[in-house]
Formats: sequence, structure tokens, C-alpha cells
Amino acid sequence: MTKATGEGKGTRESRRGKRRRLSRSQGEDSNKEELSRVRLAPPTRLRKKCAKAQGSNRPSLLDKLRLRLSGGHFRMLNEKLYTCSGNEAFRLFKDEPELFDVYHAGYQEQMSRWPKQPVNIIINWLRSRNSSLIVADFGCGNASLAKAVNNKVFSIDLVPDRPIGNCL
Repeated sequence: MTKATGEGKGTRESRRGKRRRLSRSQGEDSNKEELSRVRLAPPTRLRKKCAKAQGSNRPSLLDKLRLRLSGGHFRMLNEKLYTCSGNEAFRLFKDEPELFDVYHAGYQEQMSRWPKQPVNIIINWLRSRNSSLIVADFGCGNASLAKAVNNKVFSIDLVPDRPIGNCL
């Protein structure tokens, strides 16, 4: 290809520009389609579990879909809790108490993917200190901190699932 014929580098660049303009003009619709295709693929971790599973231990498609749905439900609840007032969050859990279990199950699933658990770091730190320290665990969930250390721990959550303090 030569520049004399109008082909070559200049034409290649104009083709790229045309592709970019076309992709921009297609806009969000093509991006949404692409994202929806990407989201349909199961998470890598779940794929690895499926590959390792043999016979009847293999999770069904329904189990995979339930896992994805519960993850989405957790993310929706988490976003709501971060963007609403404390009173609104309290009303949400008071009106639909089952959401507390959904939220904490989703949180535990998300946390299982983290390389380090923040609560374990805090537990180790407290164990290395004097057990006379008094601890307030706000948003304690299942109160794992209180169970793991010898300190006096005040475990408080918006909606307690056992005899712990609640935020009123």
C-alpha cells in the first residue's frame, strides 16, 4: 500500500476513526448488550467449583442462578444502606425483617472472597492487647468479635439476630 494511491497509514487511521465514531453513535445500547453478555457468564470461582465437582456434587443451573441472584440482592441492599439515613434503614429492616438474613448471608459470601478478613485482623490485634480493654462493635452482624476475644464487647447492630444490643 502506498501513500500515492491514498491508501496506507492515513487510510488505516481514518478507518479506526470511523470505527470509533460508529461505536460512539451506537452508544449505550451496544454497551448494555455487551455488559449483559458478560454478566451471563458465571463467576470464575463458581466455574472452578463446577470444574472440580464430579457427578451429583455438581451444582445445578438453578443453584448457580440462585447464587447470582442472592449476590445481586445483597449489592442492592448494601447500596440502599449506604445511601439512606439510619432511620430509613431501621424502617426497611423493621418492615421486612427477612432482609437482615439476606443481607448478612450476602455479606458472608462476599467476605469469603476477600484475601483477609478485617474482623480477624481486629481479633488478632485485641488478643495481643490487655483483655481489660472494653470494645464496642457497631454493626456486629453475628457478633463474631465478641465470641472470639476475652474482652468485654458491646455488640450492637441495627437488627440483632440474637441477644445483642440494637440501635434504636
